[in-house]
Amino acid sequence: QVQLVESGGGLVQAGGSLRLSCAASARTFSQYALAWFRQGPGKQRELVAGIGTAGNTNYADSVKGRFTISRNNAKNTVDLQMNNLKTEDTAVYYCAAKKGWGPPPRGSGGMDYWGQGTQVTVSS
Repeated sequence: QVQLVESGGGLVQAGGSLRLSCAASARTFSQYALAWFRQGPGKQRELVAGIGTAGNTNYADSVKGRFTISRNNAKNTVDLQMNNLKTEDTAVYYCAAKKGWGPPPRGSGGMDYWGQGTQVTVSS
């Protein structure tokens, strides 16, 4: 069983930045593809960014150029740097992991483990 614990959420003004971090308990962390998802008020959960076991990444169109996902296999962490935040980025952000070597996740299907989520609120 892998535990994922997110941190770094909070309240920020539009145009500001936040950095989310997710710590994993997996012994073979490098063998997991990872992703950040979010679920805004009244919306479905959506992929924000993914990172594969080789370090390649993919992003939702709405966050390209503003968000950056990164992983540190030595520390068992995956981070999401969020810049130029917009009010529409307000959501609960979830970290998720998919066991096995592979490309960055492109959807919630097949993800094996999820964190509890951290709230990000962007005010105007």
